[in-house]
Amino acid sequence: MSERVVVIGGDATGMAAASQARRLRKPDELEIVVFERGHFTSYSACGIPYWVGGDVDDRDQLIARTPEEHRARDIDLRLRTEVVELDVDGRRIRARDLETGDETCWDYDKLVLATGATPIRPPLPGIDAEGVHGVQTLDDGQGLIDTLESTRGRHAVVVGAGYIGVEMAEAFINRGYQVTLVNRGPEPMSTLDPDMGVLIRKAMQGMGIRVIDNAEVTGIRTGSDGRVRAVATADAEYPADVVVLGIGVRPATALARAAGLPLGASGGLLTDLAMRVRGHENIWAGGDCVEVLDLVSGSERHIPLGTHANKHGQIIGSGVGGDYATFPGVVGTAVSKVCDLEVARTGLREKDARAAGLQFVSVIIESTSRSGYFPGTAPMTVKMLAERRTGRLLGVQIVGREGAGKRIDIAAVALTARMTVEQMIALDLGYAPPFSPVWDPILVAARKAVTAVRRDGRT
Repeated sequence: MSERVVVIGGDATGMAAASQARRLRKPDELEIVVFERGHFTSYSACGIPYWVGGDVDDRDQLIARTPEEHRARDIDLRLRTEVVELDVDGRRIRARDLETGDETCWDYDKLVLATGATPIRPPLPGIDAEGVHGVQTLDDGQGLIDTLESTRGRHAVVVGAGYIGVEMAEAFINRGYQVTLVNRGPEPMSTLDPDMGVLIRKAMQGMGIRVIDNAEVTGIRTGSDGRVRAVATADAEYPADVVVLGIGVRPATALARAAGLPLGASGGLLTDLAMRVRGHENIWAGGDCVEVLDLVSGSERHIPLGTHANKHGQIIGSGVGGDYATFPGVVGTAVSKVCDLEVARTGLREKDARAAGLQFVSVIIESTSRSGYFPGTAPMTVKMLAERRTGRLLGVQIVGREGAGKRIDIAAVALTARMTVEQMIALDLGYAPPFSPVWDPILVAARKAVTAVRRDGRT
């Protein structure tokens, strides 16, 4: 007799899980039903700013696999259908067709929660005005594109200076807008320490973006037509014909919370190594709706990234399909860009290390992407944190031009291997003048960190 697995969410985690389960189990052994409230599946949300900015010509380029392709593989995919109730004890969900309002109930043997995350939308006056957008899904991106095509004004305000915020600021610059970035923190990119974030601010200002730091938005001003006209802070108003909220996201776990499933401090679902929801053998969860183990600090954190989401889906699909796989955790690696400036980080920031009760040293070095005499070489700044006494690598941040960002992968591997900065110095990295100096910037930072650790040990 066949089993039924119900998957809630049809993007990275949900469809990766469904596809992997289908590879392992035939349709007469496992019925797979996926509910997705949007119009699209298996798309790159990370690519939305580049579509908005014109680097990607067409929306469909962001779609890895269409609904029709999934259905052709015997996956019962139901778009524009939202699961509104989860009965864990009865192993049943209730779903609503968003076009007709009709509701149906579905029993399941196995359940996959891949509900993702939702953009933070603070309860401010005017926050729901026409022209104010979050950018989380392909539907969100389409809505923003539609607004830009129907708006005559050329003033854009981005609220928040995280990854989405700085990428959207660049997208608007590429479209010829006058851009203001309103940031509540001391510097853009709070995923970096402020002494590295200042490099981002200077680069953005050099692009013509007006950066307002230490500013709290108090409301969205609207015109008589109900459309946005300005963003207000305690000290000023900034004209806006379109507003993008890049404040961050929260795990979309309202359904799980109502069903009594275990949630962590950030509101993300808690799972075991096989991505099973703790205490529930027949329920799995992954992607932006879960918390993951930080291998450096040992704590559980909400880190919404597409890399994790796809891996989670593969692991979940293996479990649902009767195989076995595990997800050991992350070190928190991320890379982004602002025009030609590359920004990368992995491991802990200074405040993360303090919160974890770790004592550390930190160093900053200036280097170049290639040998100094080679054409096209560009400056690069690397910050490295190491644990006092032991010298264990704790974190790395990089800001530079071409060739800077992906160097973070060296540090990510070193963190995963729990290497010390002294061990890193001996890494046999590739060298040729077009690719790096004789001493790669990562190794230069490691050498300086070793000196700081030894000096600290003598005091």
